[in-house]
Amino acid sequence: MAAMFCIDYRKPILRLLDAGAGTGLLTVALVERLRTEGYKGNIEVICYENDKNVLSVLKNNLDVLKKSLNAQYEIREENYITSQNFISRDLYKKDVEQYDMIIGNPPYMKIAKDAPEAKAMPEICYGAPNLYFLFWAMGINNLKKGEEMVYIIPRSWTSGAYFERFRKYLFRHCVITRIHLFGCRDKVFEGEPVLQETVIIKVKKTCEKPKVVKMSSSETSDFADIKFYDVDYDTIVAPNQFVFLVTCAEEAEVLSRINRLHDTLKSDELNMRTGIIVDFRTRDVLRDIDVDGSYPLFFSHHIKDGRVLWPVGRESEYIVTDRQSYLQENTDYLFVKRFTSKEEKRRLQCGIYLKAEHTKYKYISTQNKINYIKCDAPELAYGLFVLFNSTLYDAYYRILNGSTQVNSTEINLMPVPSKEAIRQMGKELIGQELTEYNCDKILDRWIR
Repeated sequence: MAAMFCIDYRKPILRLLDAGAGTGLLTVALVERLRTEGYKGNIEVICYENDKNVLSVLKNNLDVLKKSLNAQYEIREENYITSQNFISRDLYKKDVEQYDMIIGNPPYMKIAKDAPEAKAMPEICYGAPNLYFLFWAMGINNLKKGEEMVYIIPRSWTSGAYFERFRKYLFRHCVITRIHLFGCRDKVFEGEPVLQETVIIKVKKTCEKPKVVKMSSSETSDFADIKFYDVDYDTIVAPNQFVFLVTCAEEAEVLSRINRLHDTLKSDELNMRTGIIVDFRTRDVLRDIDVDGSYPLFFSHHIKDGRVLWPVGRESEYIVTDRQSYLQENTDYLFVKRFTSKEEKRRLQCGIYLKAEHTKYKYISTQNKINYIKCDAPELAYGLFVLFNSTLYDAYYRILNGSTQVNSTEINLMPVPSKEAIRQMGKELIGQELTEYNCDKILDRWIR
């Protein structure tokens, strides 16, 4: 992380910030690099840390730094977020401290939406925020124009509605210039209970977009097997401000093919939605057998080999209710599993539901572990199946989202062909086997 900075050694003073400094190892590494490479100017270090368990170690480490490398330091035991003003737009920041370099490993922890830290930064919060991106946003607030910031953080900020406000703030002020990816998340913080997939990222406070983002990856934290590669900036940062963590040239090609499309499911009025029924909260209306007034209830286990097979003799396959919020129109749909395991070959697993196969029912219902897209005709359901069952879109979603959950907000903003093109692809698939190979063959004629 210390090696990532591009440093102007002509500056007489360099101010360094490490918020959530812990024992100060990142600060030590950065100051050591400055002095080793011959920087003769003054170094001023500001560390924020209020964990009493590490403060004495932090002070000892910075004392050594001061004596051996002539760096002045200040430890602030106050709350980094609430102790200063967050000004989301660069107008007049007279009351905001500014730094030449910011390095950090912020706390990864969800807080309540009414927590003091969330209330201090309402412009970037949506729901219950995570402290790490509040630290990151405040760091951008503290960074001088034209300067750089390096953080190690979870990858969850790269997509989805939850971090949308933050991404808008980030890209209003900064560009990404460097990203490092770890192949094995359990090797990054060995011996620590950190379960999120983490990345190291460098941003620069400027509006001048670079041509490429310098990428690197390694399987372990000792970087013995590190690989470097450049990826076009517009491939990493999509027009919708999703950020794609590309690990190879093949993934870059996947993004290039899809991101040149201009439509989305949302613009095509084909929004994906999440299933209605949370079964453990609605047991009183669920039935194991068909009774008078019952309707089909679909689960992810009903999705099999591209079709929706129902009933299969499992419990709670029927629902009896006149509550309209529990029911949906019996029409054509594409159903998509919300959850898969890391070990499964495909992240996007879907099945075609046709109302013609269940004409007995006016309504159906869906459990909330599946997503669904309502279609006005069978060929539209088949066309969506071509997209979601293709190698191309499965690879795209894996690059976009590192988790095993299929997020409807992200899906709705993915670039797709026009609604009419999807319909035509569906017509080509009808009558063929619902295989990945056939979907790829059709899709390749429409997306080159």
